[in-house]
Formats: sequence, C-alpha cells, structure tokens
Amino acid sequence: MSPLSSLRVLDVATLFAGPSAAAMLGDFGADVIKIEHPRKGDPARGHGPAAEGAGLWWKSLARNKRAAAVDLSSADGQRILRELAARSDVLVENFRPGTLERWGIGPAELHALNPRLVIARMTGFGQTGPMAKRPGFGTLAEAMSGFASSTGEPDGPPVLPPLALADGIAGLAMAYAIMVALEARTQTGRGQVVDLAIIEPILGLLGPQVTAYQALGVLPQRTGNRSNSNAPRNTYRTRDGRWVAISTSAQSIAERVMRLVGRPELIDEPWFATGQGRVAHVDELDAAVADWIAARDSEEVITAFEEAQAAIALVYDASDIVKDPQYQALGTFLDLPDEELGEVTLQNVWFRLSETPGEIRWPGPAKGRHTDEVLGELGYDATRIADLRERGVVA
Repeated sequence: MSPLSSLRVLDVATLFAGPSAAAMLGDFGADVIKIEHPRKGDPARGHGPAAEGAGLWWKSLARNKRAAAVDLSSADGQRILRELAARSDVLVENFRPGTLERWGIGPAELHALNPRLVIARMTGFGQTGPMAKRPGFGTLAEAMSGFASSTGEPDGPPVLPPLALADGIAGLAMAYAIMVALEARTQTGRGQVVDLAIIEPILGLLGPQVTAYQALGVLPQRTGNRSNSNAPRNTYRTRDGRWVAISTSAQSIAERVMRLVGRPELIDEPWFATGQGRVAHVDELDAAVADWIAARDSEEVITAFEEAQAAIALVYDASDIVKDPQYQALGTFLDLPDEELGEVTLQNVWFRLSETPGEIRWPGPAKGRHTDEVLGELGYDATRIADLRERGVVA
C-alpha cells in the first residue's frame, strides 16, 4: 500500500507552486482531485512547449491527479467544493486572500464541515501585510528575496532564472508543511491552516544574507559563476567546445585540483587554507584551472578529475541528460501511456523509499477527464451532472 493512499487532497490552486505540492503527495498515493475552471482550465496547461495541443509541463505538474472541471465562483460549484471538502484531508488553494471567504467557503466554513481538514494557502505574499492582496508570482519572489540581485555577472544586470524556481521551492516547502500539519492532526484530531508566502522559502535557501547584513553591513555581490565562499568554482570551456563545472567547497578538493592542473605550490600559500582566502585570489586560481582545461578535450578532463577524486561535471542540456548512465541507473525518467499523446516521458519520483516507494501512475489528464467520476462519488447521478454541464458549472 502506498504510504499516503488514505489521504484525499483537493487541488484548487493554479499554475505551479500549489499544484507542485499536491503532485508530490500524489506521488505517494494520495487521491488528488484537481479542480479547474470549466472553460479557462488551469493556466499551466498553456505554459511551455506543447505536443499535439497538449501542454507538456502540464503532463508532469498534474501527474497522478484526477481532473474535474468545476466553476467555484458559482453557487453550485461552491456546493460541490463543500461536499468534497467534507470528505477530504487537505485543500490546496492560491486564490488572493479573501476570495474563498467572499464565496462563503473560507477556513471557518470549511472547518465547520470538516474539523480535520488541512487548508494549505499558497500566495505570493501571505495572508496578511500591506502586499497580501497584490497579485504575486514566483518572479516577484526571485526579485524580492535577493536572488536576482546576487545572480549574474559583476558588471551586468540582476538575473532572473529561466524557470519557475521560487514556485518550485515553495511547492517543496508546502508539501513539507502539509505533512507536518497532518502529523499534528494525529495528536490533536484537528486540521489547521497553513499560510505560505512564496517570497519566504526561496529567501531561506539563499543563506545568511540578512544575518550577515545585520551583523556586518555587507551585501552579496554578483559574481557570475564564481562563489563568494570558495575558489576555484566556475564553468570552464574544454578544447572540444564543451563546458564543465567544478566545485572546491572542501579544502581537500581544492588541493587536489591545484595539484592536477600543475600548480601545487599555491597550496602552500597561507591564504589557500581557507575558502575566503582562495576567493581573494580567485583570478590566479581561475586562470590556472581554465588554462589547463582549455588545452584538453572534455573526455580527458573528466577522466583526469575523476582519477584525482576532484569534483567535476559536464554542463548538460536535455539531450545529455537522457543519455546519462547515472540518471539511467537511478530510473530518473519513465515512459508512460497517455490518452492525448500515446506516450510521454516524465521525470520519476524525486527520491526512493526502500519499503514504500512512490510512483507516477499517469500523466496530467485532459480537462474534465474525471468530472463525472468525482461527482458520481458524491452521489450525483447522470441527469444532475448533465444539467450542471449544460449550465456551465462543470465540464
């Protein structure tokens, strides 16, 4: 039995952060019911590349979910949500603060129906504060957290990531928060409200920038691919035009790299003994590594670093990833049958449990694929469902 198979999760969130959290619960057996608007659908369906009209990001984001299309702004749609919430364990939502309350399906009403319900609220800025009701996306969190200001070349502009980074981090944090709330429920018998602002989890992963500013008055500076904490750390181009990345976070690794590239005398310098000391001499260290790598093809570079037990990796794109033997050994990707595409490749569960492993059972379904099934479980007969569909309440 999957470890979360006893849980029912209502995913009424859109785009990435909230739905990512719900997907992670589904990976381990939770019955995740994805609720989206009958006509508009989840905007995530239209993000990123598509094949035969089907969004490929959606195939991963909505994996393992049953898709029901219900208009929650309508009275009948709100009635359906109440009925679902009454028999669910978790509700994940990311409406602007006050929206559910205005519809009469806020935490007070939902907890009156089901005191054990965990209500996971995911917004850009949280439920309180002067910015709470502003529209918020991961891009704003990447800007406000200090990520963008510390990313990029020293003489260049702040750089935003080319992916939903803050949303993904917030999704991980929310999945963790939900599991904590569910564990608390085993002790108290009651659910609770989780209030997660997307601007906060990414802030926590950026290290002690605020602590350092308050204590020392220092601000992180843009360093490109270099590090403020250790050196050498960068990407370097090989003779055959490939790029490699190396890291020397451990002192022993830094020493091995300098011996390998023919500069062992640098190890005896007093400044070499600390990461900060090496950062102060990064130009000299980087030049030594870059020159050595530039004179050799990538295969020779990788082999030499591996023999020296120094950390290195080729800079991959997707075509490299699918061929990599390490990913293949881990079973990182799998091909699944899909009703719209015939077959689709998805990344597997992010980690392996020895006794109760997770599983990707099916890709993200078409809009409304399970509406009749979900409403049937609530006792709606075919005539009633047809009436709701004709009136645009469901699809």
